[in-house]
Amino acid sequence: MALLALALVPAAALASARPKRRQPPPPPTIPLAVSLAEGEPGPPVAQNFLGLSFEVASLPQLAGYAGGGDLVTLLRSLGKGVLRFGGVTADEDVAWGEAPNPRPAWASSAIEAPDLDELGRLASESEWHVLLTIGFGHFEPQAAAHEAAAAKAALGPWLEAIELGNEPDSYTTHGLRPRPWTFVQYDEQVAVYRNLIEALAPGIPLAGPDTSGSRAYESWGLGEAIYQRPIMLTGHHYPLSCNQQPPPSIAQLLSPPIRALEEASLRRYLFIAQEGELPFRMDETNSVSCGGVPAISNTFASALWALSFMTKAMSMGVTGINFEGNPNNCGGYTPLCAPSSEAAAAGALQAQPEWYALLLARALIGEQPLAISVTSPDHANMVVDAFRAGDGALQFVLIDDDPPGDYHAAVALHVGAGFHGASVLSLTAPSPQATSGVLLGGRAVSAGGIWTQPARLPRLPNKGGTITVEMPPSSAALVTVSPRAHAGG
Repeated sequence: MALLALALVPAAALASARPKRRQPPPPPTIPLAVSLAEGEPGPPVAQNFLGLSFEVASLPQLAGYAGGGDLVTLLRSLGKGVLRFGGVTADEDVAWGEAPNPRPAWASSAIEAPDLDELGRLASESEWHVLLTIGFGHFEPQAAAHEAAAAKAALGPWLEAIELGNEPDSYTTHGLRPRPWTFVQYDEQVAVYRNLIEALAPGIPLAGPDTSGSRAYESWGLGEAIYQRPIMLTGHHYPLSCNQQPPPSIAQLLSPPIRALEEASLRRYLFIAQEGELPFRMDETNSVSCGGVPAISNTFASALWALSFMTKAMSMGVTGINFEGNPNNCGGYTPLCAPSSEAAAAGALQAQPEWYALLLARALIGEQPLAISVTSPDHANMVVDAFRAGDGALQFVLIDDDPPGDYHAAVALHVGAGFHGASVLSLTAPSPQATSGVLLGGRAVSAGGIWTQPARLPRLPNKGGTITVEMPPSSAALVTVSPRAHAGG
């Protein structure tokens, strides 16, 4: 009877009799307030701001993907950009090859006219311009002039500019020039190169001086601006060194002191460029020097770093950034790579975590950076930048660099009553250490190189002129706020 009586008890009563599971408490939050500050917006972000940089030694391989593989699709997904080929191999390993001249003894490989023809095809298919480094480590001005002329013929309007040498300020360190080696000696030799190049292929634009860092640029950049008058000034930046002690770490890469040093470096670059009335492009950068460090450079942390570095550079007036990569090394720094030799042969490149930062940043192209005021606790490790689109919409980039398990950030965006609620495009991964599982808007880049934004994104209300965004640690988001229509509009 007891069993029968129990069976007759309504299921709802049994459910109510069961002890209820306790819901986990909401994560603790820290408040941040973001307001638009007074001041004129900055100049629009350049249309070709986004860029990739590869070693010259990789040029034949990547140029060969013009006829197959995923590279064209991947590049097109970012809009228009700049492909830079340079690196140490431009000076130490790769020579210009042209019959009947034999390859010089110092070179292990050569770039030839058919390689440049394929590169021109890649540029045309993708609508990306090319910044090409001509070897300068060995003083061979005749060969350089022939290479420049071949590049002009093959690339035509897609040739953004040429650079003479990679990090020439460091040539004595690499045994490429005897001391003394200063900008004075460099400038004399550049003049010889330029005269011969101009004679063979008039009108090829020059970029430079492609320095190893902003400290060297203070003298080399100024000299370049005065005496060579390039179409743009260029230089490199790596926040961490592979040889530093203590060794580099994710915590250091995402730390406020590193961001402060990067801002100071950008200011040094931009001061010289503005004094010379020339644009500045960061034509080579990434997380850790020497090709990167596994478990740092190939992780989601590198995407968070890359996004914050891009938005800071945009806000300060840098005209473009090229992220260095290696198509055959997925363990170091690289936005794109082939996971196997078979994939490399087929051109089946996969998007690494940094690629997702580039995809998010594409939404800011053409927008004007805005001055903002951010109020936050001292221990909050947040990056916030704001931009205004041509239609008046506001876009906020929020990056929470705190480690997992830390406080969530409740970011109050004080936009006023003249705006609707916001849409949120999130950039997430399982952890900062993750090398896979990165999602933008909840979606991954497909095996064919395609990413499409979801038709509907999460929305947040505007309550009394304030939109509150909760940011989990180790994540980023693009928050878009559209203006309300004017009365009668």
